[in-house]
This record gives sequence, structure tokens and C-alpha cells, in this order.
Amino acid sequence: MQEQPVTDSSAFNFSDKRIWVTGAGRGIGLETAKAFCQAGATVTGFDLAFEEQHYPFSTCLLDLRSPEQIACVCQDKLNKDKQVDVLVNAAGVLRLGNLDELSGDDWQACLDVNVSSVFYLVQQLNKTFKQQKNSVIINIASNAARVPRMKMAAYCASKAALESLSHCIGLELAEYGVRCNLVSPGSTNTPMLQSMLADEDALARTLKGSLATYKNGIPLGKLAQPKDIASSVLFLASDMAGHITLQNLVIDGGATLSA
Repeated sequence: MQEQPVTDSSAFNFSDKRIWVTGAGRGIGLETAKAFCQAGATVTGFDLAFEEQHYPFSTCLLDLRSPEQIACVCQDKLNKDKQVDVLVNAAGVLRLGNLDELSGDDWQACLDVNVSSVFYLVQQLNKTFKQQKNSVIINIASNAARVPRMKMAAYCASKAALESLSHCIGLELAEYGVRCNLVSPGSTNTPMLQSMLADEDALARTLKGSLATYKNGIPLGKLAQPKDIASSVLFLASDMAGHITLQNLVIDGGATLSA
């Protein structure tokens, strides 16, 4: 008897799929949108700004802090093409500061972009997802949702809320064949992280950890790259993950240990 292949390469063929990716202007969102394009998907990227001149996918300006704008853009897109097979919520905002330094706007921005926008987007796509019965939602959270970080109260709280929201979405939509999972990166080489690393010493502290800030190091001894996160998103969106929902895939080189 001929041995059957362990994996099916066609599982990463998204040629008949419509993919929406928020935060597609840079970082993990951009890398994810490009990866889906390379896999044959028709991709629409949403962000507050797109700095490059050319992208391999359609771009749409969207302020994710505005529920009204989210509703308007979604309805416009759905009127033109009702098919949305995969929604990837990769947009994220990080505001740093101690509790007495964070402003109300800092707190609200993290909540609005990192978790509320996901709620409003899923609300708009809810009817489409239920009708299609095989859609996928993947939310980019953070390992910071599970381990507290100094100066990151707003960010950590918003990502923890996103994790809980995602599980509720997945549970509610499971009967319609809709899968909802999270991908939780650790320190990833993106513009967001680079803005936090002032010099090589800061990078070294990130890799080795810091007792002064109660931060574990990264056992693998390196930062994640955006493509590491994007490839995991594609897996969770594929038929190979067809029985995976309500899960959180942590990609942080072991930084959270058993958390």
C-alpha cells in the first residue's frame, strides 16, 4: 500500500478566498496580508495609513477607533462583495507609561483599537459568517495578556480582554462552522518593538530578561520575525486547522514558559 503524505500542500492554497486584514500597513499585519497574497488569496488590507506606494493587495483607509467608520466601510465592502472567508485582526496600539503617567486617551486608544474594533468588525460580518458557515477569525493578541509587564497596563489589559472576547466569539459562532482563534506573539521585530528598543543593550535585556522589570528572557535567544507570526496565521486559516477553535497559539520563543 502506498504511504499517504502527512500533509496536503493544497491546504495553503487560498486562491478562492477573500481575506480581510486590519493593521496591514506595517508589521505583522503587512506580513500576513502579503503571505495570503502569495498563497493566492484576494486580500483587502485596512489601516490608518499605508506608507508604501505599491501593495500586492487592495488597501482601505480605516480608523479603527471609530465604530461609525467601521460600520460604513464594512457595509460598503459587503455591498460590493459579500464573501469574507478570513478576518485577521492584526491592528494594535501600544501606549507605554506607569499608571500615573498613562492618560485617559492612552487607555482608551488601547481598548478601542486592540479589542473594541474586533467586536465592531465581527458584529458587521456576523450575518455573512453565519451564512457562509466556514469562515475563520484570527485575532492577534500578545503574550503580555498572560504575564504582566511594567509600564504596559493599558496594552496588557486590552490584550487580555481580546483573548476573552475571542473565546466568546468562537463559542457563539461554533454552531455555524465559524472558527475563532488567537495568535499571541512575544517580542517580534516590528516597528512597534523597535520603538521600544533604544539601543543594543535594550535588545540584550529583552533576550536575556530583566529581574529589575520582572521580565523573563526568551529561551530561544532571538526575536520573532513577522513571517513567523504570518505563517502561523495561515495555518490556522487553512483546512489543516479545520478542527481548531477557541485556542490561543503563543509564539514567543518560550518567553512565557508554562504561563
